[in-house]
Amino acid sequence: MRLRLPEERPTEPPTGFKIAHPVLSQDGTRAGFTGVSLGGALPYGVVADASCVYGRRHRSPARRCDCGFHCVHERATAEALLCTAEHRAAVLLDITVLGAYIRFELGFRYARQRVRTATVGPCACGARAVALADAGWGRPGWRALTATCAGCVHGRTSVSLAAFARLAGDGLRVAAGSGTETMTVDPGVPEGLGVPELVAEAALLQARLDWFQSRLARLEGEQ
Repeated sequence: MRLRLPEERPTEPPTGFKIAHPVLSQDGTRAGFTGVSLGGALPYGVVADASCVYGRRHRSPARRCDCGFHCVHERATAEALLCTAEHRAAVLLDITVLGAYIRFELGFRYARQRVRTATVGPCACGARAVALADAGWGRPGWRALTATCAGCVHGRTSVSLAAFARLAGDGLRVAAGSGTETMTVDPGVPEGLGVPELVAEAALLQARLDWFQSRLARLEGEQ
């Protein structure tokens, strides 16, 4: 006889943390995330339902399968995953667990989730990120993005943090973190941006302008 854990009926949905790569649709009209391991080939939105990655017809999470969304209980546990080389470009997600779930010692495996906050790490050069730019890889129909500062964005396809939040929708908040300093960016509408968002947008535009001017100067010098 197998002992089963008691069924939980929480008054509030559980919360957790995970890491993922931000992605932008090919036409630039949608934003979302893709996982770093199981199910990484299936980009998902801010609010999403899990499905079995093996193509089985059961609902996730099934006890005899490892399908479904995964998260950990502690923020520090998820942040530790960002130290590995293959996960350095990922972002930290603060999520709400919705629907059925299975509790484990370190976290949950569950059917539905809402991403509340995405925390973006620093640019590869170490400076604070102001945008998410083409990472050079992706999934069919989706470009993977990576954190970038105003000086490193150059001519790559990119969106500001506020623009990514707006494209993702469903109340997503994006935070730019560098060390212990964090700046939160609300989605909002363009005309409702605050001073930090406008500064980031201006820095991104200035970086693009500098890049175009340097290219123009080089072309003029070759003539």
